[in-house]
Amino acid sequence: MPLPEFPITPLLPQILQSLAAQPRLVLEAPPGAGKTTQVPLALLRAPWLAGQRILLLEPRRLAARAAAGFMAQQLGETVGQTVGYRIRFEQRISAATRIEVLTEGILTNMLVDDPELAGVGAILFDEFHERHLHGDLGAALALEVHRQLRPELRLLLMSATLDGARLAAWLDAPRLSCTGRAFPVRVVHPAHAPHMPPQAQLRRAVQQALQETDGDVLVFLPGRREIAQMHALLLQAWGQDVRGEGAQAAPEILPLHGELSLAEQHAALAPGADGARRVVLATNLAESSVTLPGIRAVVDSGLAREPRFDPNSGFTRLETVRIAQDSAAQRAGRAGRVAPGLALRLWPQSQRLEPARTPEIMQAELSGVALGLAAWGSTQLPWLDAPPAGALAQAQDLLRALGALDGENHITASGRRLRALGATPRLAAAALRAPVTLQALMADLLALIEARSPLRGAAARSDDLRVALAALHAWRDGGARAAQAHGAEAGALAAIEQSSRGWRQRLGVRGAASGVPAAHSVGDLLLPAFPDRIAHQSGDELLRYQLSNGRGARLHEASALRGEPWLLVTELRTAHGDALILQAAPFDAARLLSEYPQRFSSTRELRWNAQRGAGEAFVVERFDALLLAQRHVPLAPAEAAAALLAGVRAQGLAALPWSEATRGLCQRVRALRSWLPELALPDLGDSALLVDLEHWLLPVLEGVRSLTQLDGERLHAALRARFDHAQWQALQREAPMHLRVPSGRELALDYSDPAAPVLAVKLQELFGLAETPRVARGTVPVMLHLLSPGGRPIQVTRDLRGFWDRTYSEVKKELKGRYPRHPWPDDPWRAAPTHRAKPRGT
Repeated sequence: MPLPEFPITPLLPQILQSLAAQPRLVLEAPPGAGKTTQVPLALLRAPWLAGQRILLLEPRRLAARAAAGFMAQQLGETVGQTVGYRIRFEQRISAATRIEVLTEGILTNMLVDDPELAGVGAILFDEFHERHLHGDLGAALALEVHRQLRPELRLLLMSATLDGARLAAWLDAPRLSCTGRAFPVRVVHPAHAPHMPPQAQLRRAVQQALQETDGDVLVFLPGRREIAQMHALLLQAWGQDVRGEGAQAAPEILPLHGELSLAEQHAALAPGADGARRVVLATNLAESSVTLPGIRAVVDSGLAREPRFDPNSGFTRLETVRIAQDSAAQRAGRAGRVAPGLALRLWPQSQRLEPARTPEIMQAELSGVALGLAAWGSTQLPWLDAPPAGALAQAQDLLRALGALDGENHITASGRRLRALGATPRLAAAALRAPVTLQALMADLLALIEARSPLRGAAARSDDLRVALAALHAWRDGGARAAQAHGAEAGALAAIEQSSRGWRQRLGVRGAASGVPAAHSVGDLLLPAFPDRIAHQSGDELLRYQLSNGRGARLHEASALRGEPWLLVTELRTAHGDALILQAAPFDAARLLSEYPQRFSSTRELRWNAQRGAGEAFVVERFDALLLAQRHVPLAPAEAAAALLAGVRAQGLAALPWSEATRGLCQRVRALRSWLPELALPDLGDSALLVDLEHWLLPVLEGVRSLTQLDGERLHAALRARFDHAQWQALQREAPMHLRVPSGRELALDYSDPAAPVLAVKLQELFGLAETPRVARGTVPVMLHLLSPGGRPIQVTRDLRGFWDRTYSEVKKELKGRYPRHPWPDDPWRAAPTHRAKPRGT
C-alpha cells in the first residue's frame, strides 16, 4: 500500500541513492518530518538490502514501541510481522520481521556477541543528538565493524538538531538535510515574579498558553515528581479559570514519562477527542523521541534530569540541570507542527544556554561500557568522544573488585555471566550470587534500585531501602490501598512489578516474593554489588559512619537507620565534609569475613603521642580503610627510634632540642653554601634535614624513648657528623663562629642574616683598625654594629674606614660628654683599642 506523504518523502529517493553509492550517511530532519518511520520503510525497497534486516535504534522504550506500531499500521499489519521491536523484557518479532526497532543497549550487546551482525544490512541511529551512553558506544562499535568486517553494512545517523558537519567528518559520510514542514513559533519569556513559587509560575504559564492558543499544551518538566506535583496543582486550580475564558470544557491533564504503564503512555500519544483540549506534562522524552498530535503551545521549565557521576565518591545521581540550546530548540519546535505556535520559556531571555548537551559518556559511570569493551577485546574504538580515561580506569577498578575483569583488564568467565544477565555490573554481581531461595527477592531489588522511588510524601524521605521493598510487597499482597498505607504510588509500583517480573524470568524464578523479609536480607543480598560502599558506625556517634574507602558519611537527623552498626550504602550525596547517606540497608557483618576475607588486615602501627613526645605501638584490625579494633602494645627498641623520626616529621624540626650553638651552626652553613657553593657543604636547611632524618638523626637515637631524653649536645653531634674533615675545617676558616678584634677579645659573629654576618662591638675596641673584617675568603664584608660604651648602637656599617674618616668626629662630639671615662682620641688610627673605661683619676 502507498505510504502517506511526510516532509521527508521528497528526500527519500536521494537518501536511497546516497546509500547505494556510499554506505554511510548523516541525515538532518526536524521533529515530525517522518524520518523515524518513513526512512526504514523506504529502505526496504533498496536492492542492496537483499532481504536483510534493518535495525532502527531508539533512545527510549516508549519511542521504540511507538515507532514500530506506527510503521506496522502503515503497512496494514500488526507489530511483530514486517516491523517488530525489542526492548528490555519485551520483544515482538518473528521470522518475517525485516525492521527491528531496538533500544540502544540491545544493539551494543548484539554487536559484542556477533560482530559480523549476520543478516543485518543497515543500522539507523535515530535522535543521535541526544548522545546517550549506549548510543555512542553502539555507533563506535558499528563503525568499527563496518571498517574491519562489513564494509557493505549501511550506517545512517539521524536527528533534528545535531552538529551535522562534525558527524559527517567523523563518519566520513555525506550529509543530507530536510527542511521539514514547520510553522513559525512565537517564543516568549514571561516576566519573572520573584516572590511567586516556581509551580505557581508554571501554572500561570499554562493558563496563558491555553488562553492564547486553541490547541493542546505540552509542558516540559524535569521528572516524574514535578509532573505529579503539577498535575495535582492544575487539578486543584481548575476552578480558577485555568482553562481560559470561554472554554467549554476543562482540558484533560495527561502525564508522559518512561515509567508509565503502556495504557497511560498510549493515552498521552493518542489524539484527543474532537474539540477536547489536553495539557500533556512530559519529561524530555517528548523532545524528539515521540510525536504528540495537536500541540499548539509549549511551556518549557528549561530543566531536565540527567545522570552525573562523581568519581571521588564512585556514586551516580540524577541531577536537575539546565537544558542546552539544542534541547530548547527541539522543545519549542513541538509547538509548530500543525499550525503557528507559542513557546513560553520560564527563564530570563538574557540567560545563556550551552549550545549542546554534554555527551553522557563524558559524565556517567562507565562500568557497563568498560565491561562491554572488555568483552569486545579493546578500548580502542573510533569514538566520536572518547570516554574520560580517569572514569574508565575507575570503572575497570570496580569490575576487578566484582571479579568481572582480571589484572590485565581481560573479561573473566564471571564477567561474561554478569554481562549476559543484562543488569548493571554491580547488580548483576549480586544477582548471580543470590541464594536460590532469595532470587525472587533479588529480582525485586533489581527492579527497585534501577527505578525511581515509588514512595511519596513523608515516606519518600526515608533512607531505608527496605521501606520501598515493603511497599512493593504490600501492594503485591493487598493492592492500591495497601500501597497507599505505605506511602507509595500504586502506578509506580506497577511499573516496578513489571520490571521485577522480567528479572524473575531471567533468573528462572517462578513465584514473586511477599511478606516482610528478614532484617538483614536486603543488605546481605546487595553486599556483592556494593563491596566499596560498606559503612561502619564511628564510635559513639549514632549518625556518623566511615565508608570502606576511608571517607566519612552521615545519616540525617530523622533517619530510620539510626544506630545500625553496619550499613550497605546504595545512594550517597557528596559534600565538602561528610557525605549524606540517602539510601542504605543494614547487613550482617559476619558475612564480611566469609565473603571478603582478603580485605581484612591486622597491622602493627607506630603513632606519635605529641603530649608525651614519644612513640606508641598498636595492633590495628581493619576492613579496607575501616578501623575495626586496636590495642596498645609495648614499643620495641627499634620501633622507638622509628616512632621518634615519625614524630619529628609530624611536628617539624622545632620539636628537637635546638641550642644556640646548633642553630648558629645551621645558619653559618646556610650562609657559606650561598657564598662559596664550590665547598659543597652539606645542606642543613629544614627541608633537607627532614628528608634525610634516617641518615643523620637515627644514629644518635639509640636508647632514646622520647624527645625529652634527647639533649642539645647529641643533636649538635648528629649535625657535626654530616661533615668530613676538610668540610669542617673550611667552615671554621671561612665562616668562623668568633672574630678577634683589636682589643684582643673574641666576639661572636651572628649569621642569622644570610646577606652578611653581623659583629656587634664597642667602638673603642676597633681603634687602630682601618679595614672592615671579611669572611668567605675575603669576599663578604662583616656588617659592623658599632656600639656606644653603654652598649647602644651608634652606627651600622660595612665600611669602617669611611666611618673613621667621615662619621667618627660627629659621634665623638655627641658621646664624649655622656661617656667621659671612656677614651675619645682625636686620632682613632693610632689610639690603643680597649674594652675598658679609663682608670679613675686619669
